[in-house]
Order: sequence, then C-alpha cells, then structure tokens
Amino acid sequence: MLRCSDGSFYIGWTDDLDRRLACHNSGRGAKYTRSRRPVELVYHEDFSTASQARKREWAMKRLSRKAKENLLVGDE
Repeated sequence: MLRCSDGSFYIGWTDDLDRRLACHNSGRGAKYTRSRRPVELVYHEDFSTASQARKREWAMKRLSRKAKENLLVGDE
C-alpha cells in the first residue's frame, strides 16, 4: 500500500517491490499515482503466488479508509 502525496492510498501487487515503487515515483506507474507523487510505501504483505496476491489486493481495495489505516498500526 502506497501513501500518495495527497494522503490517499494506492493498493496494487507486484513481484518486484523496489522496481514498482521506483516506477510510481518516476511517473511511469499507475495513472492514479502520476499526479500524486511522491508516493511512499507504508504497508506490504508477501505471498507465495501471484493469485494469492491479486486476491488480497482485491480485498484490500474494498476496505474502508479507516480499515486501511488500522493495517498501518497493526490493528487488523
């Protein structure tokens, strides 16, 4: 989960976290983050398969803002 410069969150999945974060901060990442740079990595989880990661991404995108903030402090 990334925190954008406007305080919003962006959630996605990748198999190379450092490369993806660099893409977002260079303006080559998702359209959503291009106008909200810089972005900061604030939370991540590791999965053994891409399928598991995509399922978790989908579930996290459905969380309320408060629930996403709770993830950051370990209250989920």
